[in-house]
Amino acid sequence: MFQLFLIAFRNLGTHRRRTLLLGGAIAGVTALLVILMGLSSGMKETMLRSATTLATGHVNVAGFYKVTAGQAAPVVTGYPKIIEQIRRDVPELDYVVQRGRGWAKLVSDTGSMQVGVGGIDVQDETAFRRVVQIKEGSLDALSQPGTLLVFEKQAKKLDVKVGDTVTIVAPTMRGTNNTVDVRVGAIATDVGMMSDFNVFVPSATLRSLYQLRDDTTGAILVYLKDLKQVPHVQARLRQKLADAGHILMDNDPRAFWFKFEVVNREGWTGQKLDITNWEDEISFLSWTLTALNGLTGVLIFVLLVIIGVGIMNTLWIAIRERTREIGTLRAIGMQRTRVLVMFLFEAMTLGVLGTLTGAVLGLAVCLGVNAAQVTVPEVVAVFIMSDKLNLAVHAGSVIGAMVFITGCTTLISLIPSFLAARMKPVTAMHHIG
Repeated sequence: MFQLFLIAFRNLGTHRRRTLLLGGAIAGVTALLVILMGLSSGMKETMLRSATTLATGHVNVAGFYKVTAGQAAPVVTGYPKIIEQIRRDVPELDYVVQRGRGWAKLVSDTGSMQVGVGGIDVQDETAFRRVVQIKEGSLDALSQPGTLLVFEKQAKKLDVKVGDTVTIVAPTMRGTNNTVDVRVGAIATDVGMMSDFNVFVPSATLRSLYQLRDDTTGAILVYLKDLKQVPHVQARLRQKLADAGHILMDNDPRAFWFKFEVVNREGWTGQKLDITNWEDEISFLSWTLTALNGLTGVLIFVLLVIIGVGIMNTLWIAIRERTREIGTLRAIGMQRTRVLVMFLFEAMTLGVLGTLTGAVLGLAVCLGVNAAQVTVPEVVAVFIMSDKLNLAVHAGSVIGAMVFITGCTTLISLIPSFLAARMKPVTAMHHIG
């Protein structure tokens, strides 16, 4: 068997021109596939990282507090103890933060707009610093009460710059309007659609606006090391928090703002926790990711069909040109099976070398694009929630692509190799290819 492999390898070197042509085609396909997978994975990771950092955790411990039966507020009371329990019961935890939630009117000297207000402790938000790029001012300014972070579009619409004062107007839990004056401490680069309706203030400022106690927040955002653990962690937290005496809402896989009407109709008062995951809170992103996966799958399938037909035709021609060689091998006593295996080894060796070259080339292109910090058009930035193009290449995907294309190349060569091996030696030797 090893001898057949050496013969196949030598044949590739003997027919150098054909080997380079066919190997180049296989390398090109592999490189395109690696780049396409890197583009798809990079877009998905960028969208997921931006959305989960700005709007939701991987798992959320949130809920509603009702002062009266018909008036619900999206807050969690006594959150420090809940965070302690999460750290104790979730070994898969990467980090956990608390995030205040609110919906308010932002008023400047020349304009106003309705926005979602997030209350953050900026010193704990390490991932937030990686996603939000500050254009003017400093993110550290949010460590001081009475400050505000807005995005470029919002700053332009309100006609404000760093240092200007803006008024935030919102109703408290008891229904009376309250206002706080805040200073613009930072203006961040837009992060797609997520920056159209979100601003951020220090947690203390948000509590002051809504007249909340210091141990009250909007949601506890739990970030895991592995997203695959989300269902297990979500189910475990439901059980552990119920055992600890907390009252939980029934599982409702929708964003929290869709639940106000249902909660307001219920007759209970006090606190109920609601445990959701990122897919519940940003379901619009799941639709986008599903569409992106479908489009990528179609593109890869079409690409493979086109290239597969091309490789099969080229292999077919190559083997027909060597029909006299096959006849000679059969005439000196080589069995049909060994002839077939020899050509399969030749195709497989060519596939391995071609895909390896293509994978290295595709990886180099992806790394080059990332290093160049390519800026995407604004319409694409809105879609992927970043103004920079990121291509994410994973070793498992690259190896999978190499194995798949090598397997296809080997299987495609099976048909012409089988037909060549079945020819009579005398016919094959007199063949004019």
